[in-house]
Amino acid sequence: MDKIRILLAEDDDNLGVLLKEYLKVKEYDVDLAENGEKALKLFKLNSYDLCIFDIMMPKKDGISLANDVRILNEKIPIIFLTAKSMKDDVLEGFKAGADDYITKPFIMEELLARVEAILRRTSNKTDNSQTVFQLGDSVFDSNKQVISKNGEEIKLTTKESELLRLLCVNKDDVLERNYALKAIWQDDNYFNARSMDVYITKLRKHLKGEENIQILNIHGKGFKLLTD
Repeated sequence: MDKIRILLAEDDDNLGVLLKEYLKVKEYDVDLAENGEKALKLFKLNSYDLCIFDIMMPKKDGISLANDVRILNEKIPIIFLTAKSMKDDVLEGFKAGADDYITKPFIMEELLARVEAILRRTSNKTDNSQTVFQLGDSVFDSNKQVISKNGEEIKLTTKESELLRLLCVNKDDVLERNYALKAIWQDDNYFNARSMDVYITKLRKHLKGEENIQILNIHGKGFKLLTD
């Protein structure tokens, strides 16, 4: 089986080498670039499964690099490395198509957990363009934002529909709480987290007639949509 290939762009030599060696020990194949321009050249020459970009880099910053990468490949997962004081850059990063970010300083195990979680999500998504899902006897249409059953329709709000679609795409697997918050609300703060809990409760009510459909709380991680 081929190793997962990662493009790492980090201008701090010590941190870059440390991250590369750590990920190599964890059986990943890693190419390291010390600036955004070199990273873009590597991306054009090779095939990668995931990118890790520092935001602050010489010659081409991480956000500009992500924008260029997205033109070449719309779906490749991107994780940003950012300083604590750069919340605005994080928001810009999500606009550039980032899948996640991690704040410096961080422990290696945290980065590894983020990498593994994103790779699980992307490998489990059989069809990211899917918009219609069968949930027991109900049919959920994310474009129309409705749940239909026996000729009756439940109209969903946009947030309800976005959240249910994420659950459906990740069915029978954990939908990580922070990922859902960043994907839908663009921020994983306390108030957005409480709001998401309210929407989860509403979705459970909408699906209460389906005995084999459950939305479980996975303590400390997120939610899981069970379909059996």
